[in-house]
Amino acid sequence: MFSLPIFASPEIIASGLFKDKAMLTIDGTARLLRVGVSSPEGVTLLSSNSQQASILVEGQTITLRLSERISTAFKKPETIEVKIPRGRKGHFFTAGSINGRPAKFMVDTGATSVAMNINEARRLGIDLRTASSGYASTAGGVVETFRVTLDKVSVGSITLYNIAASVVDGDHPTDILLGNSFLSKVEMTERAGILVFRKKF
Repeated sequence: MFSLPIFASPEIIASGLFKDKAMLTIDGTARLLRVGVSSPEGVTLLSSNSQQASILVEGQTITLRLSERISTAFKKPETIEVKIPRGRKGHFFTAGSINGRPAKFMVDTGATSVAMNINEARRLGIDLRTASSGYASTAGGVVETFRVTLDKVSVGSITLYNIAASVVDGDHPTDILLGNSFLSKVEMTERAGILVFRKKF
């Protein structure tokens, strides 16, 4: 998945349904989507055949039949759940936000915390002046790191607060890593190439 801007809840019409792709009209704009691909409005096609399509929008899964029209201003389920389809090279990518600013994450269960490079930290407005610093060994040598606490991290409809993060002085990691300082606070399962987050209460 790619980094997506935040939009108001779109109106979606299933204009054409095919095997593994669908023509969706989103707020009046026709979008031909293949399974696993997201539209600029943030709608992801999970599955499709000639009868119906399953889409992911705002962290929720909706089933559409041909010519069916829906608005995503619907009642939320009691369980807050986010589904992320498998992306390139077998990784899971998802759009979200940090402190209210758009961010693109790669899920990394091997990372102790949320991690990002210093350029991403600057873009997100993260203040490093009071951060504790240290050093880490990487393939490119020893680099300086900064430990910070993020006020708010959101993925789909799940928002968590006071999340530990590491900022690396350099260009790596190229994607913001969604590590265990976030993942340990959600229930996480994988089925049929879909990673599912459920918020713990």
